[in-house]
Amino acid sequence: MIKPDFSQSIPDDLGTVHFIGIGGSGMSGIARLLVQMGSRVTGSDVRTSPNIDSLEKLGVPITIGHDASNLGAADTVVVTSALWETNPELLAAIEKGLPVLHRSALLAHLASKSSLIAVAGAHGKTTSTGMVVTALSRLGADPSFVNGGVIKDIGVSSGFGGGQQFVIEADESDSSFLHYKTAIALITNVDPDHLDHFGSLEAFQKEFVRFAEAASEFVVISADDIGAVEVTKMIQDKKIISFGVSDHADLKIGSLDASGAKVSFSLSYQDQSAEAVLKIPGEHNAQNAAGAVAVLLGLGFPLDESLAAVATFGGTDRRFQLHGDRRGVSVYDDFAHHPTEVAAALRAAKASVGEGRLITVFQPHLYSRTRIFYKEFAEALKISDFSLVTSIYAAREDPEPGVTAELITNAASATPGIRLVSNWDDVPAAAAAIAMPGDFIITMGCGDIYKMVPALLDALET
Repeated sequence: MIKPDFSQSIPDDLGTVHFIGIGGSGMSGIARLLVQMGSRVTGSDVRTSPNIDSLEKLGVPITIGHDASNLGAADTVVVTSALWETNPELLAAIEKGLPVLHRSALLAHLASKSSLIAVAGAHGKTTSTGMVVTALSRLGADPSFVNGGVIKDIGVSSGFGGGQQFVIEADESDSSFLHYKTAIALITNVDPDHLDHFGSLEAFQKEFVRFAEAASEFVVISADDIGAVEVTKMIQDKKIISFGVSDHADLKIGSLDASGAKVSFSLSYQDQSAEAVLKIPGEHNAQNAAGAVAVLLGLGFPLDESLAAVATFGGTDRRFQLHGDRRGVSVYDDFAHHPTEVAAALRAAKASVGEGRLITVFQPHLYSRTRIFYKEFAEALKISDFSLVTSIYAAREDPEPGVTAELITNAASATPGIRLVSNWDDVPAAAAAIAMPGDFIITMGCGDIYKMVPALLDALET
């Protein structure tokens, strides 16, 4: 795994910029931003994806497969943490003496001349970032942004605006979020994750304290999440706006109704109050909306205008995204991959399906995360009426002895609706055999499980 190096100087003129692994959510967003800023961009990746298709439509030459020759006439090379150090393009770039920049370092450089709003947390970052960007755009602020997913109303995951604000989804997984020149820090939650990197919950929380204390203007943080409350206690000498249903929250959520396909709630702040119905379901999205509104309040926007602007947010790709309907069965996809967000996404889906049943196809992500949280995943999957668990998506990790998806299904052995279907090709038929009209099937995970959606739709037709 490539670790960020923020000590490396960044050329004033990047020249032709080559992205190794350009299809990733963060990499593709930065690549698009550079294209909009007038840079020549090339890239490579191991497989095609919607992100790659979108960049190719902008004229970005992208090669599938990694080879030293892909560098071409590149002047600068950008890499991601998911890259192996033996990658032939990386080795060729080092041999040529080209500047090799981690994507986080390049993003920090691009955002350094703006008022940076950095959104961090174990989950909820992409939606919260999308809400802030959507609202600022509606309010005429014209922000620049790089998000971890396509914002549906805008149609892209990144953009170069003319306003003062630059909004980013800040990655805590490798501590790179500490190196941004942050003006406003939004912390959605501090739920334990990436403990393979941090080593302990205490170290994980302390990184968030450092992130918050580096914010030059103010910090927005959850008053409901246990980890966030602990972090708040440790933050010193910062203006803080907390949000949540807690009586101690500065921005208080009330009248919360997440029982249907949309969530309604009220917000109160000092002498202001407002109500809204979101276009997306789930109590967790009321929390995300409150965090976004708190950012806008700190910037000086009125509560009613802020909440109305946030409520126009229509979602992001791979967050409870509907892909089709066959014989009365709706097929969705969701990015959730941490036990807390899996549970939140399934509760929202369960509320939306009404009298139908929820069938989840879950792909665990990372051996380390599965080893640490397999019991919590098993508990979360019980929310669904049926859950089919497929093999672990390794991503940047090597296999660990004894760590398989079966850890999850064994932990849920008392729940007959949860079972292991390790062979990818067997899953669509297994899900289709269960499904009845009115049911939802939802693929879930941050690996490549979304690629199963077409096969699921086909299986429902046979």
